[in-house]
Amino acid sequence: MSGATQAAAPGPRLYDRTAELAAVARLSTRAGSGTTGVLFVTGDPGEGRTALLARAAHDFPGTAHSIAAPPHRGPWSGVRSLCTALAPHPPAGRRALRLARGEDGLAAAVTGLVAGRPALICLDDLHLWDAHSRAALTTAWREPASRSGGTVWLVSAARHHCLPEVPDAETVRLGRLTRAGARALLDDLCAPPPPDRLVERLLDETAGHPGVLAAAVRHLASAPVAGATGPSRPLVDGAVLAEVYGGLVDSLPADSRRLLAVVALTGRTGAGEPPELPGPGEPDQPPQAYEVSIGAVLATARATRTSVEPLDGLVAGGLLRRRGDALRFEDPFLGRAALASAPTGITAAPPAAPADPTLARGEGHRADRLGPPPAVRALAPVVRGRSQLVRGLAALAGGPVMDAHEALLQAAELLGDREPAEASDARFLAMEAAWAGGDVAACLAALDPGKAARGTERDFVEGLRAALDIRLDQARSALARVVARDGAEEDPRLLLRAGSAALVLGDTVAAARVHARALARARAEHRTALVPRALEHLAYAELRAGRYSRAARTAHEGLRAAEQTGQRNVAAHQHAVLALVASVAGDARTVTEHAGLALDTARPHGLVQAATLAEWALARAEFGQGLAAQATARFLPLVRQGPRSGHFALRMLVVPCFVEAAVASGRRAEAREAAEEYAIWAVQGIDRTAPAQLARCRALLAPGEEPAYWFGEAVRRHDSCGNDFERARTLLAYGTWLRRRRRPGDARGPLSDALVTFERAAAEGWAEHARSELRATGGTTGGVTDPAALGRLTPQQQRIARLVAGGATNREVADRLTLSPRTVDHHLRSVFARLGIRSRVELPGVIGRWDARPTGG
Repeated sequence: MSGATQAAAPGPRLYDRTAELAAVARLSTRAGSGTTGVLFVTGDPGEGRTALLARAAHDFPGTAHSIAAPPHRGPWSGVRSLCTALAPHPPAGRRALRLARGEDGLAAAVTGLVAGRPALICLDDLHLWDAHSRAALTTAWREPASRSGGTVWLVSAARHHCLPEVPDAETVRLGRLTRAGARALLDDLCAPPPPDRLVERLLDETAGHPGVLAAAVRHLASAPVAGATGPSRPLVDGAVLAEVYGGLVDSLPADSRRLLAVVALTGRTGAGEPPELPGPGEPDQPPQAYEVSIGAVLATARATRTSVEPLDGLVAGGLLRRRGDALRFEDPFLGRAALASAPTGITAAPPAAPADPTLARGEGHRADRLGPPPAVRALAPVVRGRSQLVRGLAALAGGPVMDAHEALLQAAELLGDREPAEASDARFLAMEAAWAGGDVAACLAALDPGKAARGTERDFVEGLRAALDIRLDQARSALARVVARDGAEEDPRLLLRAGSAALVLGDTVAAARVHARALARARAEHRTALVPRALEHLAYAELRAGRYSRAARTAHEGLRAAEQTGQRNVAAHQHAVLALVASVAGDARTVTEHAGLALDTARPHGLVQAATLAEWALARAEFGQGLAAQATARFLPLVRQGPRSGHFALRMLVVPCFVEAAVASGRRAEAREAAEEYAIWAVQGIDRTAPAQLARCRALLAPGEEPAYWFGEAVRRHDSCGNDFERARTLLAYGTWLRRRRRPGDARGPLSDALVTFERAAAEGWAEHARSELRATGGTTGGVTDPAALGRLTPQQQRIARLVAGGATNREVADRLTLSPRTVDHHLRSVFARLGIRSRVELPGVIGRWDARPTGG
């Protein structure tokens, strides 16, 4: 390029995008006809997704809105950005956000903001939006009620992102430019045009990639170059690729970036070579993907001291493609960008080549789903074992868990005595896979005491085998030693085992503490792929301990970590935990959302534990809505034994809920049968809350006046086990029984105590149930009619009470105080309870008497 050549800013023109622009035109036509529609645009970095959205917004005849991915992926951050962009002023945006998160959903919020006018909403980089916003968008796109009004959506996402299934949606995939299109783009980028030979070099090396071509021109323009062919170095070098692909590569965790560079290095050094770029006289084709064998990658990773843990996430995220025993970059530019940004320790170290050249080339192999091909079997057992370990990790993260179990057992057999630590990890992961799949026999197969090491590992294996065989006395002594040693452990893998041992023993507090340590160590050691698993274990331990708000925070964090690393199975479990927490709060909409997302993955992948938690949450939500018969029908398969039953470790935990629902729906015989089995289990000491819940079950089933004794016994036992929510449920059931026995005075105490606990736990559905029972006793919801009680309200409650007394609606109060209507309603109910009134019409009188009171001393 001559010294006079300048890089010109691209104009609004697009190149080789006729089909894509035609799809945009069809979308605009739908908006003009008063219907809605969704068009997805996918492509690699630099292929022009954002440019196509900008062109569509520019050409749209109506109102167009462009919303980029939020810089932070907190829950609902995407919907917040969307509502802010559509709203005419900030208060309207806040109201729309509250509406979007409520029962009406995002479709109603958007409809209110666009006010029936044709509108084009362009969402860029959907893969970078948070999971809550993506779920809300998917629901809005699928709702039949939202298919009118003239609002159309143009949504871009990375090529590797899994798009949601939306009826009648169209998808266009951006590709590379033809040589003529690339030449036209180059003419617009350069003024005056560069020499012909340099043009040919640019077209050859950029291979029709518009972003790479534009970056290469900018880099050439920044440094004048003499000669007709340009510099002797490649025109598409590491700096050019870093400009185009740097955002994608830098967004990955450090160990994932390092492993991508290892795969690229393995291909560069002979285990799989990229083909040559097309010459000037050849047809314009993008560089073809090249393949490397997993065995070769493992050998290179070992030589460069690189962890292979992120491999399953890279494959699940679509950055690498896997075919049999071979890996490849679909886009060779990504491999070169990863290698260019790799640390010196990788690029300087020569990778170890596999023994069999046919394996390195990855040719002619027909591997079955789990068994290695002949070329791999010819390698050393350790390499074969690590290959199976990678297969098992990939399936455990995002595939059928019993496939993972088989692959991990094979890995443990192959690694054996040669790599005992890796073999031990493989067996533990195989046990975890079988546990997630609800298969006791497969768990026992993974817990081979003959191959366990001494000390902690042997205690863990023997203790867990004894627990699965219902030899609980032997299990306690062995597993207690594992938990007792957690203070001396620093390895997060061993800490996860200690936490699992504590859960089996029923020590949920210790389990939460140990899993929190495992999480801290995994983060300190930058074990990115291990962090989601640690968060999964911690969220479940906090759920079992009755720490529902902590469990929700941990599960949300774990969900983000699982999505970032492509661990779909972990994400499903976190959705199930969030569904169960929402069932405690009585939020039926959130229960349905998270349970549905959990079951979408759990059912095809055989995640029996996650599916059981999700079904449990749905049944509790149904019972909370007064649908006792429907809830009983959903609970029943979870508590029965058999091939279609719930998870073996959760079956007894579900029984108290089943008994309560079954008694309410008139199925007392089935409730009594389940309670008798629960009585045998409760005395084993595995669950600290079991004795109290057993007493509650007996109270619900007892005749005459016997329930009074059992309810009292249940409350006494609750006082020593620490689960306030279950204690409140017992008090609610006790107060309800007393009211139905025509003892309203006696009922008010338990019901008032239950109401306070439910309100403290933000369990609004249960709190409302307690309030209705309390009102049915003929008394108040816990307050007194003395106007002096107003002084005992919090400042926020006093402000709300005065605004409501002045005639403001809940929504008007919410706008005035920047709160949600749900929060205002929650505070208002607390005000009614403390003031001893039943409705808002009584507020003016109470406040008037308070203001008229004498203030003198």
